[in-house]
Amino acid sequence: MRLKDRRAAGQHLAGKLAAYANRPDVLVLALPRGGVPVAFEVAQALNTPLDVFLVRKLGVPGQEELAMGAIASGGVRVLNQDVVEAIHISEAIINQVAAKEEQELKRREHLYRNDRPVPNVHESIVILVDDGLATGATMRAAVKALRQQQPARLVVAVPISSPESCHELEAEVDEIICAMTPCPFHSVGYWYDNFSQTTDEEVQDLLKQATCIAQPSAVGATDG
Repeated sequence: MRLKDRRAAGQHLAGKLAAYANRPDVLVLALPRGGVPVAFEVAQALNTPLDVFLVRKLGVPGQEELAMGAIASGGVRVLNQDVVEAIHISEAIINQVAAKEEQELKRREHLYRNDRPVPNVHESIVILVDDGLATGATMRAAVKALRQQQPARLVVAVPISSPESCHELEAEVDEIICAMTPCPFHSVGYWYDNFSQTTDEEVQDLLKQATCIAQPSAVGATDG
């Protein structure tokens, strides 16, 4: 099975999350940018609020697609020790890449959220969505950061994942839903007919749409 695009992937994924529909304690959080179109469809189908959670991959210099780790809002850093040790990446290089990505993380936080308050996930059910899992480094950083806010339940949901990453994350969350775990995996983009880059404008537009139709009785927010 192949996925037409991220929106179609989100519609397919939503069918596996039906148990969370129409619940006032559920919040869907997307990992920008590619996770937003997927999460938008999930939130629409479940009738739940949508927001973003900012995470940035730490790419190996010269091989940026290879993740040596990730950072998330709140100063969280997760490293892929296998990659770090195999390529002998120094702490200085890690810090240099992390500092650069921290600036991009702050830029996106302002761009996507502007003056909107950060959602309060304490004692809420959080469904964390991305367009796929390859190494899982980005998702692990998001999970670690969200755990610090003590949600009642943390669910990771993706349309496509490598079998290894899906299995490894299972121990770190309350529930994980990987709609497809093909073997051989190849890459996330391999399983999409259209995997073009999601733009900042698309993210902003989808978040605005979601805000307009969100139910006021849904999960509250704070400026924390």
